[in-house]
Amino acid sequence: ALKKLGFTLAVISGGFLPLAKYVKNELGLDYAYANQLEVSADGKTLEGRTFGPIVDGTRKAELLDVIAQTVNVNANQVLAVGDGANDLPMLGVAGLGVAFNAKPRVQEQAEVCLNQPSLIYVLTLLGLSFSEIQELLQ
Repeated sequence: ALKKLGFTLAVISGGFLPLAKYVKNELGLDYAYANQLEVSADGKTLEGRTFGPIVDGTRKAELLDVIAQTVNVNANQVLAVGDGANDLPMLGVAGLGVAFNAKPRVQEQAEVCLNQPSLIYVLTLLGLSFSEIQELLQ
């Protein structure tokens, strides 16, 4: 629904890139950032080591800023959603930081808390009515 509204969408994960890329492709997101795992020369075995920058809380905030600059918007025009403590720096940089079904510490520090069964409720934070959301989903 956000894509239909012209939003740029990304997954910025402290997990690993193969899963982040899968999520990106399944949901039609624009960007996927996560930790990279070293793979054997034949490409068949994960070596158990990461390479490149570790996607921790600080890196998540940096990546949010990189994406914002890439699409020519200010970070204060960005909505970020997270659930863990490593999301707090990113939520703090975003114009609207949303704790989604988050751990207590995150809910205490986030600007907005959303405890609902679906991310679709984020659209209500943007001022859309449920009838407008239904129309977007068709």
